[in-house]
Amino acid sequence: MPGRDGTMVVVRDTAPDPSLAPSPKLRPRDLHRSMPGYEVTPLVALDALAQRLGVGGVWIKDESWRLDLPSFKILGGSWAVHRLVLERAGRPVEGTGMRELEEAAAELGPLTLATATDGNHGRGVARAARLLGFRAVVYVPEGTAQARIDAIAGEGAEVIVHQGNYDAAVDRAAEEAAANGWDLVADVARGEDAQVPEWVMDGYDTIFDEADEQLPAPPTAVFVQAGVGALTGAAVRHYLRDLGEGGTMPAFATVEPVTAACLLASAEGGAFTSIDAGHESIMAGLNCGTPSSVAWPSISATVGVYLAVPDDRAREAMRLLADEGIVSGESGAAGLAGLLAAVELPETKAALGLDAGARVLLLNTEGATDPDAYAEIVGRTPDAVRQGAR
Repeated sequence: MPGRDGTMVVVRDTAPDPSLAPSPKLRPRDLHRSMPGYEVTPLVALDALAQRLGVGGVWIKDESWRLDLPSFKILGGSWAVHRLVLERAGRPVEGTGMRELEEAAAELGPLTLATATDGNHGRGVARAARLLGFRAVVYVPEGTAQARIDAIAGEGAEVIVHQGNYDAAVDRAAEEAAANGWDLVADVARGEDAQVPEWVMDGYDTIFDEADEQLPAPPTAVFVQAGVGALTGAAVRHYLRDLGEGGTMPAFATVEPVTAACLLASAEGGAFTSIDAGHESIMAGLNCGTPSSVAWPSISATVGVYLAVPDDRAREAMRLLADEGIVSGESGAAGLAGLLAAVELPETKAALGLDAGARVLLLNTEGATDPDAYAEIVGRTPDAVRQGAR
């Protein structure tokens, strides 16, 4: 079902299954609290926007600065490295933090961590490697903004530009890791390589743990921008755990670019589906053509609305957030872009319960990771937005 602006929509019936939730014993926040620079990220109430859209409330969890990096991705990469290192050293994981991680890393000696990225995940893995004295090799697709490449290299990583799209870079990273005996820290699962990507996904649970403490009441609808689906998987698994403990389940919407809507295609076909995604969207972190096989089962069982939005919706959302003093990159604003589209479509508005009683949770997943592009879209620099200049 297309919207007036080219938005694509799939609406499905779901049957949430609490058995798909992660173990309640392992809380990634135990690690993240112990990492240098940890602070709870802000939850900002967008009251004027909620009134304009006719919903009870809209809150956005601002991940534009997380553990001294301009994205939430360090949460997943660091937790995956934590699990990998402690388990290889034969140490328990429950209740552990940086001290135990550093001790285990010293026992194992230097490792090489490899991954593929559109920018943010690779930088997070590179930061984790730097903190532990490990080597990092990061593959990026051609067309990746130089600012993102420079940021990853600034963490001490070797950055290799691979000719092809994100999915091709993922394949190259896996091939080189296998050939060289490196540890692959991928955020997308392909076939049997599901363990580390699942740990990456689990690491994002810290966002929702914090939001539980910050929100005045549980959300009734959650919009999550989706590339391979790892963040969406983390969101639905968090609330599935709450459901299993007697909580309530919000309605979920995924948001993708129209040129890289692999989750929407999977939902439309009723089965895991890969598409040929290019580099066209400005939402660079979402230019992914294959869902994560470890995220898809919980997404498929839980998410009822799949949205694919054009880039102009992301630009509009970036400007709206800038007016609220929130610096949001192209992918970071995608959740709000999806909400703007959803309230205009009767079917999605009804499916998500977007009425006067709705409590909507959004995620700003990145800051201005390409400052020049940000200033061109918003008309202000990131610093000017933070300082409230119009």
